[in-house]
Amino acid sequence: MYTHLKGSCVCFQVRASSVGVMELEEEEEALISELKKQLEREDLSPAQKISLLNSGLQKALNSASVQMSSGALARVKSQLYLSGVLSHCVLALALPPSRLQASWGPAASLAYLTSSCCVGLEAGSRSEAFHRLFLPSVLDVLLSLASQLTAREEGVSLFRKVMDSVGWLLSAHPQLASQVLNSIHYEQIQMCDDVTVALHCLQLWIQTGSVSRDFFSGLDDDCLLLLLHEAVGHLAFSSRPSAGAASIRLMLLMAAQLGLRLQPLLLSFRGLDSLLRKDWRGRGFDQEVEKLIGLVQSGRSVPTPSEVSGERARAACVIQAAWRSFRTRRRIRSLNRAVGALQRRYRARRRQQEQQKEAQQWEEELKYQVCLRRQRARREFHQKQRRLLQLLPPGQVQPYLQACERRAAVLIQSCWRGFRERRRYNHTLKLSLRESHRQQQAARTLQRAVRRFLDKRRSAQAPPLPPLWIGQEGLTDARRLELRQQVEEYISVHRSSRVSPEECASLHQEAQLLLQEALQRGAQQRREEQRLQALLAHTHTQLELLREAPPLSAVPPACAAAFLSPAGSVAARGRHAHNGALQLTRRPWWAGLGGAEEGATAGHAHLEAELEAELRGLFIGGTAATGRALKL
Repeated sequence: MYTHLKGSCVCFQVRASSVGVMELEEEEEALISELKKQLEREDLSPAQKISLLNSGLQKALNSASVQMSSGALARVKSQLYLSGVLSHCVLALALPPSRLQASWGPAASLAYLTSSCCVGLEAGSRSEAFHRLFLPSVLDVLLSLASQLTAREEGVSLFRKVMDSVGWLLSAHPQLASQVLNSIHYEQIQMCDDVTVALHCLQLWIQTGSVSRDFFSGLDDDCLLLLLHEAVGHLAFSSRPSAGAASIRLMLLMAAQLGLRLQPLLLSFRGLDSLLRKDWRGRGFDQEVEKLIGLVQSGRSVPTPSEVSGERARAACVIQAAWRSFRTRRRIRSLNRAVGALQRRYRARRRQQEQQKEAQQWEEELKYQVCLRRQRARREFHQKQRRLLQLLPPGQVQPYLQACERRAAVLIQSCWRGFRERRRYNHTLKLSLRESHRQQQAARTLQRAVRRFLDKRRSAQAPPLPPLWIGQEGLTDARRLELRQQVEEYISVHRSSRVSPEECASLHQEAQLLLQEALQRGAQQRREEQRLQALLAHTHTQLELLREAPPLSAVPPACAAAFLSPAGSVAARGRHAHNGALQLTRRPWWAGLGGAEEGATAGHAHLEAELEAELRGLFIGGTAATGRALKL
């Protein structure tokens, strides 16, 4: 019975632990998803985003570290990578220094958390992309941040924190060491005059080699030579015991891991034993100095490929070292000038674009104001014409219309003839320019062919130049095999980036949707233009009918409905004319006798002259009764 109860308790504990683990996993997923949603907000400043990333990563790692499961931390790190939170960390650390002015401390903390998340991470199906793309980008932003911190007085502790993050990342992924040594940011760090920065760089390699027992053995000869150059450079140019002790310790650590492989590499540093004997004895680490001197002297008796190849290989090494040092110094010198020139060009370009945009806005505003004023002046002119034409008698309607038509025809004919002559002149000028351009092209073609023929004749008559490879040995089979292997390794590392068929299909579908939207918009615009053209045609037709309409006295009652217009202004004008005619019929019989008619006739003549001077021949008539009614 006791055994049965004990088994039941164990089963209950296992179930409770599994339920707790599931709840913790759900909490972790909710925490990471909430962090991702907050990071996707567009109103976050760089400082706020870095602070949010620090707090979110700290919470996620703390929640995973308190769990009893060994794979909880790796699971949380994988979720952070797959959800894209670590990509946000890389983007935040890659910001320019102008946007990180007040966030150097949080940025260093974020760098440390990012490197911690990259250690022990299991990417699963995205393992290749993680190792080939993501890890190099993380290392590049860490080195960039460290190089920016070297230029700040208060950034020594932050620089050490970032370099510890780089060492922590290198200890888990030794294949990144070649990228560190060949990085331009690491070269800028090495060019710094501060001895503390150089000491931190040496301690980075010492700590990494101490954590990983086979770290240096996994590096190639080029990386090892770069590390040796850095250590020997500090021994030759630095006088501080801490820097010398760190350099000697690094070389001894490399010797312990590489064994006999390091001795041929040390032979390229002539006089290293004498330098150690003269300058670094009596500094407190004589035992390590003697050990390194013995290692250097013992390697001289070992036959190396440089001794077999002779003076040619040594000369090639010297030339390569001189060229690399010259190239590095030139690149460092031209870096500041290039950045300054790029910034000046960008600011000038942006200023020019802003000026062009402002000038275009002013021009558009001016055009709009001109059009608006012209439209307002044209409206006022037409209104004034209409008010004056209401006072004009109908007796001179047809002569004035004929004179207006004649002047309009003359103006149209003169404009058309001027346009036709200008077009003919431009066409003739274009033909002449085209003919001259064709002749020049033909002359250039002939001259090019003759010069090429003469160059070929001169080159055929000139004595052949001696080949550049005279006095050099050809490639052996082993060398060809080595070069082919290097080419295959380069192709395997730098693969070509091509677009997948799924991305092509999505791009094609998006293009089809955009084309369909453009076609629908064009059809809608065409329908709108057709509607406007129909309205304009209807308006012009109504105006022509009203302009050519005979007086109402000559229209029979059956056809009077055809002269009605739906326009409100026209209906009001007709109603006003009808009321005027009715008032004229209601006048007394003696109102139109004697001097009244003569005064009316003189008034009509004077009004006619004023309208002629004001309207310049434009006349819209009506009936005589309408004119008398308007006069009254």
